[in-house]
Amino acid sequence: MLEGCVSWPDELAEQYRRQGYWQERSLGELLEAACAEHATKVAIVYGEQRLTYADLAARSDLVARQFVARGIGPLDRVVVQLPNVPEFATVVFALFRLGAIPVLALPGHRKHELVHLASQSGAVALIVMSEFRGFDYRQLAQEVQQDVPGVEHVLIANELADSAPETRYPQVDPSEPAFFLLSGGTTGRPKLIPRTHNDYAYNMLAAADALRVDSTSTYLAVNPVAHNAALGCPGLFGTLLVGGKVVLAPTSRLAELIGLIRAEQVTLTTLVPGTVRLWIDYAQRTPVDLSGVHLQIGSSKLTPVQAEEAREFLHCDLSQWFGVGEGLLTYTRLDDPDEVRFNTEGRPMAPDDEIRVVDDAGRDVPDNVEGELLTRGPYTIRGYYRAEQENTDSFTSDGFFRTGDLVRRRPDGNIVVVGRLKDVINRAGDKVPVEDLEEQLMAHPGVRDAAVVGVEDAVLGERTYAFVVLRDQSVELQALKVFLRDRGLATYKIPDKLVSVSELPRTPVGKADKVALRALAAFTPPGASRQAA
Repeated sequence: MLEGCVSWPDELAEQYRRQGYWQERSLGELLEAACAEHATKVAIVYGEQRLTYADLAARSDLVARQFVARGIGPLDRVVVQLPNVPEFATVVFALFRLGAIPVLALPGHRKHELVHLASQSGAVALIVMSEFRGFDYRQLAQEVQQDVPGVEHVLIANELADSAPETRYPQVDPSEPAFFLLSGGTTGRPKLIPRTHNDYAYNMLAAADALRVDSTSTYLAVNPVAHNAALGCPGLFGTLLVGGKVVLAPTSRLAELIGLIRAEQVTLTTLVPGTVRLWIDYAQRTPVDLSGVHLQIGSSKLTPVQAEEAREFLHCDLSQWFGVGEGLLTYTRLDDPDEVRFNTEGRPMAPDDEIRVVDDAGRDVPDNVEGELLTRGPYTIRGYYRAEQENTDSFTSDGFFRTGDLVRRRPDGNIVVVGRLKDVINRAGDKVPVEDLEEQLMAHPGVRDAAVVGVEDAVLGERTYAFVVLRDQSVELQALKVFLRDRGLATYKIPDKLVSVSELPRTPVGKADKVALRALAAFTPPGASRQAA
């Protein structure tokens, strides 16, 4: 395997091949086969553009030849920073065909993040749009190239149209990395997650099977397709592998999407709970009918109340998913009762996903007891790229990935995500699980959204700040504290300060931006008022 990557033990790799998890076919090969089988069908819709599978194959071939002409080949790392546009599919498909490794940056990344990604990955090229939504990505890429000498090429995806000599593609080893995802979180620099052709092919096809996605399905890509969920769970490429249609959404606003959803007969989309809440709010003002559309919801906690409201006001089906870019996916099955769908994140996707829930000392805990989720399996990585110290911290000696997520495993095998270890506020020695407190706040009918952060305090160690977006502006913040007490919350879990905001700041993938909220907390004046209590 590429130097700097950690491979599965030989005996385990052989087991995964024997059991059929790994097909020993590269992603480029699998996509080529799908394009040949469904050549005349529409593959991608973006605005007025409608690309057939034959168009997709031809465009990616042209782009691949451009890369070869510039000397880009197997195992070369290429930072790809593209939004939800057809060029994303053609560029990444072309790199898959060559065995080159896309490093998937998000559209919101800027020089600081891109310099880190290019340096850490050893990238030889950076691919961007010339401009998108008023931002000059060409200039940004040139600035990154000046700071990272190894970046030999800056390529503009929407200008890769010149002819180039035909070429024979190299033989690609499916056990090598197909691309690098970025580790999640809102603090620190992202780590590089090497997903192989073998493990991610299973990831995509198993997710498609779980959601019954096939050649008759239409997937609406609302989240950034550079992010794991919309990339391959089943997302863009998982849908293409089974011959479905992908619609690249220009926005996440339901008011602007409803016509597109109806016209393209969308059957599936992936949303974060924050977007679900906005869709529900819209539907309460303007009735909509999304029957026939399945909402795949993940990334953060969806409360049972929100799940019921989604069913009531959007008239749609839904399932909850929990996943990490490093691999493991759990989900509620389509035939699960509502009690399971609304209250859990479901069960692991693969029969050979190994799950442990452990205490601070690494000891397994019984069902219904909170602990850290550890996992290993046929599509969960064994280590980050070029990250020896992080691998020591994040993986056990026998290969289990420490997710950093606090969960409970119910006796029926379903997982309930409680929060993140690093999102547990240590308030005078008492532990306040952030996601649990957020869920309690959003149980109040007057609260539309909530995010909780810990703020350093000289006396308590950390103080608890809760930022809320109110549905009803007449709600008094002090009344929310009474509401929490009446629900039986421990006194140490009651927020030290409640702050009313019009909207929560968001990261590029739609999560509440805790870094921005901590910065806001630093400027929140002391004392109680309707805006801060």
